[in-house]
Amino acid sequence: MLIEIEYCVPCGYLPRATAAQTRLLEEFGNHIEGVTLKTGRKGVFTFRADGEQIYAKPAEFDIEAIVAEVRGRLPEREHIDAEGRDLLMGKRH
Repeated sequence: MLIEIEYCVPCGYLPRATAAQTRLLEEFGNHIEGVTLKTGRKGVFTFRADGEQIYAKPAEFDIEAIVAEVRGRLPEREHIDAEGRDLLMGKRH
């Protein structure tokens, strides 16, 4: 699964977009293809999973809901528990 975050440059959404990118990569690691950032304008702040919109402004931004949506789209064998996430993040060896 490839996740794309399109964000409005003039609106200053880059910090929120990069924080969301980091959160998704930490959560899912190699279980997703990647999280790309795409510059935009006119207030855009949109998340897509394999081209399908899963969040768009003006809906209230909730990274946990976006993480849950991505998790729900992964095949069952790809689901990650807290211990697996810690291993992905290098917290346990």
